[in-house]
Amino acid sequence: TITAPVEFGQMYVFPILTEFLDLYPDMRGHALLLDRIVNIVEEGIDIAIRIGHMADTSMSAIKVGVVRHIICGSPNYFARYGRPQVPADLGKHKVIASARLQSNSIAAGRKAAIDGWGVLRMLSYQAAPYIKDGLLEVVLGDYEPEPLPIHIVHPEGRHAPAKVRAFIDLAVDRLRSDKRIN
Repeated sequence: TITAPVEFGQMYVFPILTEFLDLYPDMRGHALLLDRIVNIVEEGIDIAIRIGHMADTSMSAIKVGVVRHIICGSPNYFARYGRPQVPADLGKHKVIASARLQSNSIAAGRKAAIDGWGVLRMLSYQAAPYIKDGLLEVVLGDYEPEPLPIHIVHPEGRHAPAKVRAFIDLAVDRLRSDKRIN
């Protein structure tokens, strides 16, 4: 059982899990994709993918990458309203997730940004495919906060069962080699 943030799990963890299951046909996998931190010991979870600085130092954690907080908008939006050059310029722009338009869904906010409604702050992995396709552009890159680390976390340390160790080894290799998060 592996837990991860919903979109990160869909984009990165699920492909690793299916590869793992192909490599080990006698194994079963369960992905618990939630946008909240779960207590992996209390809930019987083997592995967690965590984005952000580690608060719980009692767990074994392996850093596998980083993500950035970025601000994106569509090329059409920037053509109509101009590109913000400094953070103060955002006051003159439609900002998704501001007091005017809010959503608990990055996907919904991202769709509004792609449609040219405004600009949106999100994590770099959440925007990467849309930036690659030219649907979104990053602005204010010089003003981004420090990147957030991505960790694979598990409670057993060196005493993890072989199945957990095998998945961790595969996931570390795949995530560290993924240029979208490194």
